[in-house]
Amino acid sequence: MNVLDRLETTLRVRGGHTLTGSVDTHGAKNAALPIMAAALLAKTPVTLRRVPRITDVSVMWSLLEALGARLRSEDAETITIDSSNVASNRAPYTLVRKLAASFDLVGPLLGRFGRAEVPLPGGCILGTRATDMHEQAFRALGAKVSNAHGYLIAETKRGRLRGATIDFRMPSVGATKNAMLAAVLAEGTSTIVNVAMEPEVVDLADFLVAMGARIKGQGTDTLVVEGVRELHGVEYEIIPDRIVAGTLLLSGVATRGDVTVNRCRPEQLAAFMLKLGECGVKVTNGTDWIRVQAERITGGTDILTAPHPGFPTDLQPQMLSFLCTAPGTSVVEETIFNARFSYVNELVRMGADVRVAMENNTALVKGGNPLSGAPVEAPDIRAGAALVVAGLAAQGETEIIGLEYIDRGYERLEDMLSVLGGQVQRSSGVTPLLEPIGTFETAANPTVG
Repeated sequence: MNVLDRLETTLRVRGGHTLTGSVDTHGAKNAALPIMAAALLAKTPVTLRRVPRITDVSVMWSLLEALGARLRSEDAETITIDSSNVASNRAPYTLVRKLAASFDLVGPLLGRFGRAEVPLPGGCILGTRATDMHEQAFRALGAKVSNAHGYLIAETKRGRLRGATIDFRMPSVGATKNAMLAAVLAEGTSTIVNVAMEPEVVDLADFLVAMGARIKGQGTDTLVVEGVRELHGVEYEIIPDRIVAGTLLLSGVATRGDVTVNRCRPEQLAAFMLKLGECGVKVTNGTDWIRVQAERITGGTDILTAPHPGFPTDLQPQMLSFLCTAPGTSVVEETIFNARFSYVNELVRMGADVRVAMENNTALVKGGNPLSGAPVEAPDIRAGAALVVAGLAAQGETEIIGLEYIDRGYERLEDMLSVLGGQVQRSSGVTPLLEPIGTFETAANPTVG
């Protein structure tokens, strides 16, 4: 039986309870997945710590096994990946369709084996997921790239890839990761310009350096990668999940609570904390914690999503849910994904006053109206989290269908919220992913998500 077949897909949230207390984050989903893919580059085992126990990780686990890697769980948060016997360079469509991050496999397969065959990316339907900048990077490094029967095929006929200058037209997290993953084993030096500066990209670069790669410029808009002959195994800890941290903080703010999130990195959430402050939230932080006190919200604010260090697109839905509870009018403009507002109709069912202008991908939020519990459906990971935030602030019970999406990015979200006094439970009372990661069967995510 498939793991998700064993779970109910409904989350029940009883609102009207002020959240207080402290809670820890888990490891970052968007760092763990590409780092797992990057383990293919090492000829000796890699041990990863603070790996989140989420279904997206179980899908990447299955993808690596399908390629011939051997994986095992050391404990609840630790896995070891041995890629010494990887023999296949073709990723199966049945798994790739469930996970956009599976496209991170192209770079390491091409860099180590000289050929990669990976289906075009799946995952959440948030808008267009173009691969042209990925292909630009591979071609610049000397690979021949083609598309056939839904697969991207990249290969080099001349042994190793060759270092090159790659100048992206705009920052792209996915293209930056793949360019770096392919370049670390190339012959010569690669200069990658206009790269994404997201913390998860920096964490991937730091992981590669720990394995013996030579990379300079992490956290800036230019990376210089000096190719090496091979990479070795290493023990490495994944960074905290800044999106989980932001979601938990917004859950406290939406309920006018007092919440502290520990084991996070406040500097990664500077733009987010600034916007909370503009709404009247008292925000304080230390080196590894953030506290929000939201007894008095003075108004809304305007949000423009942008690549890091701007306001993160993955916190836009949760922030909009909070803004529905804040007095005054707010404008939220989405610049990263062109279909990210698909959840708004569900908020309207709960009494929110939100108007979306599709022509400029902007939402007008008239806040301050009371929200009420209603049956709603989560269309993707972050939208599901946004409905949870709204449900916590609403009066009555909110039933959220599509819990499998939330489980893709949040490890036991209902448990983290319960620690803070939230009234959140699965309809069946079943807790997901209790087994060690290595015992997971492949997650049966829908074709969208």
